[in-house]
Amino acid sequence: MAYEIPVTQARAELADLINRVVYGGERVVVTRHGKPLVALVSAADLERLEGEPDAAEEQVISSVSAIRSVPSAPGERRRFGIAAEHRPDHRGPEGGDRPPSAGHR
Repeated sequence: MAYEIPVTQARAELADLINRVVYGGERVVVTRHGKPLVALVSAADLERLEGEPDAAEEQVISSVSAIRSVPSAPGERRRFGIAAEHRPDHRGPEGGDRPPSAGHR
């Protein structure tokens, strides 16, 4: 868990905070009005954090490329995705019939 400190106090204790991060292995979150503003992390942590998105992106790309399209029957419309076919549903919330709305009679 990171050590939190208000920005006004962090200004006065910057040298100590840097030592806590570099030599103590801590992460420091500087807050303003109780909300996180910035974080102090070691250079090694930063390198690790910057390297993680690349690995995550590769995993997503490999997952998406592993998905293959399943062919549909000839003449059958696809019902998924952006080009989904809209079919009016005339059942009410309980599943019973409801009268068509005005303009759709």
